[in-house]
Amino acid sequence: MTRESLPNETSKEEILHWVAQYQTTKDETAQTQLVLHYQQLVEALARKYAAGKSYYEDIVQVGMLGLLGAIQRFDTTVGRSFEAFAIPTIIGEMKRYLRDKTWDVHVPRRIKELGPRIKATVEHLTIELQRSPTIPEIAAHLEVQEEEVLEAMELGRGYQALSMDHAIESDADGSTVTLFDVVGAEDTEFETADRRLIVSEIMHVLNEREQRVIELTYLKQLSQKETGDQLGISQMHVSRIQRTAIKKLQEAAVTVNNS
Repeated sequence: MTRESLPNETSKEEILHWVAQYQTTKDETAQTQLVLHYQQLVEALARKYAAGKSYYEDIVQVGMLGLLGAIQRFDTTVGRSFEAFAIPTIIGEMKRYLRDKTWDVHVPRRIKELGPRIKATVEHLTIELQRSPTIPEIAAHLEVQEEEVLEAMELGRGYQALSMDHAIESDADGSTVTLFDVVGAEDTEFETADRRLIVSEIMHVLNEREQRVIELTYLKQLSQKETGDQLGISQMHVSRIQRTAIKKLQEAAVTVNNS
């Protein structure tokens, strides 16, 4: 935070006067003066914690609520500056909002609270051990189960879901690949395979000539003329055999499905 974002230090006495005046008489003018005086500070903190995300305005509002809470709860008799009390209060409200409201995937509160502790522990142990700490070492330092650490690290990825337009890699030709490009589509081959299994179970209802016609026209994708040439019969004859075979198969399939 730049020094320019901080309130004017020469107005401490006036700040305390406004706080006391509001706490005593609920003077809205005093409250407004305090809000205007610390608006830039709240906005600067919001920019820091929003980190360019779309919820900056929401964090500003949350920060303002934290400021109002600080105005109500500050003890003017303690002797410390109002800023020393207000800033942690504002930041606390912002962090609570980020913890509870900005996860794209629902995550238990204990996991949300453990996540920041794990991050701080990793940084501390990395400096202390001069290497990346192991899961058992992190768990021992935090006095929690290893499974809890693993769960928190895994679910922590749900803090912000990726857009389907997010580029995850590039093709060999340099074009962008998005999640849309790799998400599976409905595979109709499953249904086709199921139908083939049914057909294989009921093929016995056909005579040898009918089975051969079905094999050539449907499995090998030959035309009726090509099938007739192979079997030494006319195209019209192939058509009649095909219709008869299909009717037999339909009747047998109905029996199989109903059994």
